[in-house]
Amino acid sequence: MTNAPKFPEEMGFSQESSLERDATRLDECVSRLAEARKMVSSIIFGQNDAVEQTLIGILSGGHVLMVGAPGLGKSLLAHTLGKVLGLLDKRVQFTPDLMPADILGSEVLEEGADGKRAFRFIKGPVFCQLLLADEINRASPRTQSALLQAMQEREVSVAGYSHKLPEPFHVLATQNPLEQEGTYPLPEAQLDRFLLEVRLGYPNADEERKIVTETTGRYPTRPRQVLQTDDLVEAQDFVRRLPMPDRVLDTIIALCRECRPESTSLAEIRENVAWGPGTRAAQALSLACRARAMLFGRFAPSIEDIEELAVPVLRHRFGLTYGARAEGFTAKGLITDALAHLQENS
Repeated sequence: MTNAPKFPEEMGFSQESSLERDATRLDECVSRLAEARKMVSSIIFGQNDAVEQTLIGILSGGHVLMVGAPGLGKSLLAHTLGKVLGLLDKRVQFTPDLMPADILGSEVLEEGADGKRAFRFIKGPVFCQLLLADEINRASPRTQSALLQAMQEREVSVAGYSHKLPEPFHVLATQNPLEQEGTYPLPEAQLDRFLLEVRLGYPNADEERKIVTETTGRYPTRPRQVLQTDDLVEAQDFVRRLPMPDRVLDTIIALCRECRPESTSLAEIRENVAWGPGTRAAQALSLACRARAMLFGRFAPSIEDIEELAVPVLRHRFGLTYGARAEGFTAKGLITDALAHLQENS
């Protein structure tokens, strides 16, 4: 076995460790993930952090909210991931007149050959493995909330009957900045269901030149499938089996508690945060750190993973006071300050 991630001795692994028995499969999985990441990056230019974070969200088994101005490649990133990861993907364009039944499906009354009438459930686009909810904040809150049960329970209820969704199931939602006209803020309960909030910014001059050159030619690069569905499910299983060092777990818990006004030791958080990240945020950060470690060929997460993922995992789980927003405070800045405070006192 070559280039296999090494088990750190301080983690206390034995030769009988289930992960060590599966080391060959894990090594192959890490190699395929590296190839998938390379393939996505060959299509999406100038958004390396967004590609990495979105892959981490899917590896963690979660959902991802992508935020950025129109034309930055949010929809293209979602479609490319579906193709590269071998997932059945569907797209829903959210509009103000979109209804919940347009997403979940509905029952229709049909008449059979024998003349008897019966209801038949027609599945909506949510019955897929990768759902692109495009411009989700252009739909009404009622329609936005229709995804809530699907995202959390992997099933939908229509006319009193529950319908299981395919496995795996992920929602990649794109959102335009809220300051643009015609947008509706997502409900807090639904925001909390997204494992990460990925921000896409404008590329630099060199990256923008490459984008224009590569995408306006006669033969633009097309994504190629790298993983099968079973490969992705296996990778997600490996992520949950990776060990979590006590120091990393303690830092995750301490950071989440430091970001809450009820338990923080920082005056700026106590005075400017209405509510902070809950326990689901700690669970999400733990999974994301494991996924990032695996994506980079490591068998255990480190403090570096927390530093890289704290902002995208926690940012959308903050509620700033009106005064804080008026004074220019941001969730990113407060999370960064909280993490720096913990590291100084560790």
